[in-house]
Amino acid sequence: MSDWTGFCSISPAADFLCSLVMWTTSVLLNAALASVAVGAPAGFPSSGNGLWYSTPGAIWSLDYLPVGNGFLAAMTPGGAVQEIMQLNIESLWSGGPFQDPTYNGGNPLANQQTEMATAMQQYREAIWTSPTGDIPNIVTLEIDPGAYGSYVGAGYLVATLDLTGAVSNYARWLDLDQSIARVTWTQAGSAFTRETFCSQPTQACLHHVSVSKGTLPQLSFAFSSALEDGLPTPNITCFDSSTLRVRGTAGTPGMLYEMLGRVRSTGGKIACTSLPGTPANATVAVTGSAEAWISWVGGTEFDQDAGDAAHGFSFQGADPHAALLSLLSGSLSTASYSTLRAQHFTDVKETFGAFSLNLGQKADLGTSTDALISAYETDTGNPYWLMFNYGRYLLGSSSRGALPANLQGKWALDIANPWSGDYHSNINIQMNYWSAEMSNLDVTAPLFTYFEVLLFINSLGPTDQRLLFRKNWAPRGAYTAQVLYNISRGWVTHNEMNIFGHTGMKAFDNTSAEWANYPESAVWMMVHVWDHFDYTNDVAWWKAQGWPLLKGVASFHLDKLIPDLRFNDGTLVVSPCNSPEQPPITLGCAHAQQLIWQLFNAVEKGFAASGDTDTAFLDEVRTKRDAMDKGLRIGSWGQLQEWKVDQDAMNDTHRHLSHLIGLYPGYAISNYEPTLQGDLMLLNGTRTTYTKTQVVDATTISLIHRGNGTGPDADSGWEKMWRAACWAQLQNSTEFYHELTYGIFENFGPNLFSLYDPFDADPIFQIDANLGLPGAILNALLQAPDVPTISTPLVITLLPALPTQWSSGSMKGARTRGGITLNLEWAAGKPTSVSLKVDTSVVPRPVQVVFGGKVVASFTTSPGLSKTLTSF
Repeated sequence: MSDWTGFCSISPAADFLCSLVMWTTSVLLNAALASVAVGAPAGFPSSGNGLWYSTPGAIWSLDYLPVGNGFLAAMTPGGAVQEIMQLNIESLWSGGPFQDPTYNGGNPLANQQTEMATAMQQYREAIWTSPTGDIPNIVTLEIDPGAYGSYVGAGYLVATLDLTGAVSNYARWLDLDQSIARVTWTQAGSAFTRETFCSQPTQACLHHVSVSKGTLPQLSFAFSSALEDGLPTPNITCFDSSTLRVRGTAGTPGMLYEMLGRVRSTGGKIACTSLPGTPANATVAVTGSAEAWISWVGGTEFDQDAGDAAHGFSFQGADPHAALLSLLSGSLSTASYSTLRAQHFTDVKETFGAFSLNLGQKADLGTSTDALISAYETDTGNPYWLMFNYGRYLLGSSSRGALPANLQGKWALDIANPWSGDYHSNINIQMNYWSAEMSNLDVTAPLFTYFEVLLFINSLGPTDQRLLFRKNWAPRGAYTAQVLYNISRGWVTHNEMNIFGHTGMKAFDNTSAEWANYPESAVWMMVHVWDHFDYTNDVAWWKAQGWPLLKGVASFHLDKLIPDLRFNDGTLVVSPCNSPEQPPITLGCAHAQQLIWQLFNAVEKGFAASGDTDTAFLDEVRTKRDAMDKGLRIGSWGQLQEWKVDQDAMNDTHRHLSHLIGLYPGYAISNYEPTLQGDLMLLNGTRTTYTKTQVVDATTISLIHRGNGTGPDADSGWEKMWRAACWAQLQNSTEFYHELTYGIFENFGPNLFSLYDPFDADPIFQIDANLGLPGAILNALLQAPDVPTISTPLVITLLPALPTQWSSGSMKGARTRGGITLNLEWAAGKPTSVSLKVDTSVVPRPVQVVFGGKVVASFTTSPGLSKTLTSF
């Protein structure tokens, strides 16, 4: 195939047309392969731990294979003569202050605080007096999103061989053991291999091309943004004789980004050639070598440390060039490719290897992944082990940089992505991290840093509530608390978040409140903050980051809870509230009440380890927690009410399970305690206390009526994974298995990406179901939900919802609360061996191990304690 990059330099229009020609030619050539590999290719993991295909990819969301290191990501179609990889840089966003210097995170102006306070009070009074307990809108509180922006693709890396002739023995695969994508084929009498991976140790991505004998045909490397819809064409120049430099922006105006790609080879010649045209273009060619590779690094001028008032919320840091050059000038310029790859393999093993799962699977090395998923059927298919590992791979590959995994992990196209490729925080970002702690995957640091509070000041006395903020959510969230809610303590965020601290209510139309009115987003995220401490007992981290985060969010909600003046039952409630993404606008939404109750419990449980001396704060938390409505009320048709006003519809199959948050991933339902949560005033003025059986039965009725996750409002994989996890929590293995398999059947594509609107010809990739699937599976195999007090026994339940299809298996390196590592083996549906090892730094707590409804072991944890169980 000819090298088209010279033509591409003529003009931006020609560049675009050229890229289309290259792309079309590549697809047509690869589609007409003379022959393909039969069975898994040589080098594919014998365990089956990978994805493999006999034809190249054509559609980004269905066929391409992902690689990433958190900082960078790439999607590979698996081209032979030509590979066109689509690239991402984790902080490359349009919008924000880079587009509009007046952007303020979707908040009211400071001089509108009184107006907002008045409106808030009027909305509350309208709810108190409304015949139905709800109101039509809260439009005064909602603000146009302004320059909200979107996560943006970073263009394409094109690697072209000057080669013609029929292609045979083609195969491509993603090796999950090594986190590397490979392509092999035979052409012109030689065997060729492409390898692509993103290395965490070097913060770079590498693409390597080799030939089995002789030397490669001329190999050229070029960058292009022409196929990224709407991305301004960057300047591409020769930085030196072997290095390409890309400089562009994510809009006009927009955030500056840069990529450097250094080409190296073993022998032969390397030359970078500048090409005529405006904007500038260039290409690097390699001749006379048996192997060559390009290492590319990328970054932007975005800086989370500049996301506070002291920096004018500019989020603008240094030009990325110097930092990128430093990365490129280290081992990437001196070490051999085999050394760099071996370093990557070692890092992958250290990152993912602490945990393993076996569900009794047998590798089908004779059937490609796309054929397996095409033949998949609900209730019978079985690629769970692979999809479990794939979910962990995607999370580890997209959450080890400076920012957490977004709606698409780190893989996204174009300048405008679905839902902006942002951080939806009413299930999606939370689901992304469901499996992290339990599957021993250390990837949560970017998540916590993203909404970090730097320092809590308690040296000025126990009544001083001031916080110093930095990073992303918390700084602007403190402003939102003050101006939108007239609350001077702590901070608040809402549902949709970008990387520029968008903390206000995001207005679109007269239904905006369904999405925007969600000040509990940070409360839900504090579940993850508390869990990290509960799993690790990392006291230093807790004091420095975890506790300040928790205290800031709890401080806000202490002031936001108000007496219920509709039911006048003496409880504190949230108002106005929405159950996420649903009308009505009302009071006492079950979701909010359950979450805030759990938050206040975490404050009490974590106070001693925090070193905080603010006992007045702790006393206030205890007092208001006891006075709260606990969000657990059984309605007229036996359901667990979603709102304090009984208005649940029996045919409501909404995608969210918000009022069941206490079942999973919370514990307000699963570990319901009547003495703490049960005191309830009924509408007739009498008081009652529900039993746990009553609460669980009502929860089950609600879950049944919510349907299987294909309601008229959506068809997404994440809603099915949430349902699967909930059925597992109810220890219903049949319904768990059905919902899990139905979700895979309905919403997962040939490349195993989870898809929104899966029957579209070019569907939307949404990663949360990929990352939620491991959490749902774990919840069927091992449960240790949180408890309201540190003295409450931690109950570890073995195989609570084990399907008959997984009758034998093993799990090694799992983590539970209390700093416990657990290994589990089972056969014929029953445990055969369980070992538990307690960390050396723990707080002693009572533990019960349960199987089949019976306690098989009881003990109190102590540093270094080991237990092995063989009798069940």
